[in-house]
Amino acid sequence: MMMTKLSRNFRMLSAGAALSLLMMAAPAAFAETPKDTLVEGFAIDDIITMDPGEAFELSTAEITTNSYSLLVRLDMDDTSKVKGDLAESWSVSDDGLTYTFKLKSGLKFASGNPVTAEDVAWSFERAVKLDKSPAFILTQFGLTGDNVTEKAKAADAGTFVFTVDKAYAPSFVLNCLTATVASVVDKKLVLEHVKAVTPDAEHKYDNDFGNEWLKTGYAGSGAYKLREWRANEVVVLERNDNYYGDKAKLNRVIYRYMKESSAQRLALEAGDIDIARNLEPGDIDAVAKNADLATTSAPKGTIYYVSLNNKNENLKKPEVQEAFKYLVDYDAIGATLIKGIGEIHQTFLPKGQLGALDENPYKLDVAKAKELLAKAGVPDGFSITMDVRNTQPVTGIAESMQQTLAQAGVKMEIIPGDGKQTLTKYRARTHDMYIGQWGSDYFDPNSNADTFTGNPDNSDAGTVKTLAWRNTWEAPELDKQAKAALLERDAAKRAAIYQDIQKKYLANSPFVFIFQQTEVAGYRKSVKDFKLGPSFDTNFVGPIAKE
Repeated sequence: MMMTKLSRNFRMLSAGAALSLLMMAAPAAFAETPKDTLVEGFAIDDIITMDPGEAFELSTAEITTNSYSLLVRLDMDDTSKVKGDLAESWSVSDDGLTYTFKLKSGLKFASGNPVTAEDVAWSFERAVKLDKSPAFILTQFGLTGDNVTEKAKAADAGTFVFTVDKAYAPSFVLNCLTATVASVVDKKLVLEHVKAVTPDAEHKYDNDFGNEWLKTGYAGSGAYKLREWRANEVVVLERNDNYYGDKAKLNRVIYRYMKESSAQRLALEAGDIDIARNLEPGDIDAVAKNADLATTSAPKGTIYYVSLNNKNENLKKPEVQEAFKYLVDYDAIGATLIKGIGEIHQTFLPKGQLGALDENPYKLDVAKAKELLAKAGVPDGFSITMDVRNTQPVTGIAESMQQTLAQAGVKMEIIPGDGKQTLTKYRARTHDMYIGQWGSDYFDPNSNADTFTGNPDNSDAGTVKTLAWRNTWEAPELDKQAKAALLERDAAKRAAIYQDIQKKYLANSPFVFIFQQTEVAGYRKSVKDFKLGPSFDTNFVGPIAKE
């Protein structure tokens, strides 16, 4: 009786009060979460900002995809296509350079302001001029701070016109517009929060385009609106009743920061959370055996890798880079650390994307690695550090590599940190080694091909901050091939180009690819219509209901 009464009263609280009670309650405090609220246990410590023009992390992308709208989205019924989101229709000019989008009528932001083509155009302008990490997804089409207002503009209130610099394959252009950096923000609302700045080396313009406010603020039109984000603690979403599409089934969604798999499982079993998002193999098995719980999974276009920073004189040697690929116990990792949550995969394109190469030539071979290290002039090994986010399975993989590297004389020190700490250091190129994950920014092979090969300015001042740049590595010939693939409209020929790049990349790159993620989640059977999508930004919470 007490549990039922508490749950009923809980649902009558405001979101803020409900959140406070939920966060403070001891694990045994109640047997179920509120009926109108979905609570997910999730390792959200990689979130650095909620500004869609700046955010570039996996967890943030899930929040953004549920709270902001785009012109087009990936078609979940056929991921080789896109479908309209804000756009009712679109057309491409005969010369392949101009894309014209007609917006749906009656669109509103969560604020109540109308969504117009001017908001779309300003969102593009804002992302380009902010020039944060994901800006290259738009600037690769020839957009600059000087020309963006001409290249991305409103022809009228309901028509947006986007002009690109080359006749790319239309599927490539449209797939790029499904990336979170292309999210449409409420221009009127953001302008109310713009902060003046003095132009300098970091700020080309005299204002911050609302960036400081949007780091924790919200100006979208998605199924849910962001109410609150507290770093390494919680994200709270509330239903947006102005959403143009099917209204979200629940009043709110709460992502609770929970790092440990065992803690998530225990909370799920106790009813303190509805969904557990970071379960390890042992806990997945336990959830599957519980009559009140269920599991679901989906292949994900997310690759886990180890990268070697070429600023380190030892790590920049090609022989050392290849030696490290022979110093990973792939079989043991596959059988234990990623059992049920991943599959060994040693190339940068995930299975399911055009041109993916399904070849895993490397096995643990200490003798071969020692031979390569001797050839590199370091027969006795050397000392190195690895920055590791303190979550599984990356911590376990790092510890496994620490042991196998030692067999070849390489002493590796693990430097643990949360997602924000490790990412900040990685983005500053001050790491030696880094272990992390990469999910495609859009469902097209160029997303991974570009970030793993492209690096037009390798200086610390470089503005195109791809993963190749983060590791101070240049591969101009491979980058040239990748750029050529963008203009190839024949799908089979385009796929062949990407396969050739990956074969060359296997031995000659500072990236050690470990596995492709299979995303797994446990949930209470009272949760209905919960599905995991094929990418990190296709996990939609709007359709989810609870009994």
